[in-house]
Amino acid sequence: MRLQVHGRNVDVTDALFEHAERKLGKLSRHLSDDTRCELELLVEHNPSITDNQVVEATVWTKGPVLRARESSADMYVAIDAVAEKLERQVVRYRERRTRRAAHHVANHHGAPVGVPVPPTLGEDATIVKTKQFTVKPMLPEEAMLQLELIGHDFFVFTNADSDQVNVIYRRRDGNYGLIEPVPAA
Repeated sequence: MRLQVHGRNVDVTDALFEHAERKLGKLSRHLSDDTRCELELLVEHNPSITDNQVVEATVWTKGPVLRARESSADMYVAIDAVAEKLERQVVRYRERRTRRAAHHVANHHGAPVGVPVPPTLGEDATIVKTKQFTVKPMLPEEAMLQLELIGHDFFVFTNADSDQVNVIYRRRDGNYGLIEPVPAA
């Protein structure tokens, strides 16, 4: 596993790098050698935040992209927490993969799900963050697994069957919804 460590508002010392390498190196027994892990260490300069040492990790595997974020008053503790969280994600991913291989799941194509109506926006609402990412072709079941692994409420992907951009999201009842675009008439 290749590890890259970047610092924002903090110098990445040799001791921090070695600690991160030792803790995240445990993931390599579950992952292939060509896996890339990027670790970002940052310090929040807000006096009202007690846990101002933040660690964000992104692991690019052959399958899903794993992400974790932890904060603490101590950078070493935050690195430990991120490593534990990533290890749980990797183990869960590996277990689900082996279960799926044993119980080959047929493709499921449900009816399109409607988009919930957003709340009315105030005049002062602005876009505060923009993210860009590559959209890989995958089946909705794979996208659901990716959604579980990254821990977000939704996941955008290209449906391998239709070659269209789809969104899978977690519903309040614990199930999942799939948004498939339909061309306007």
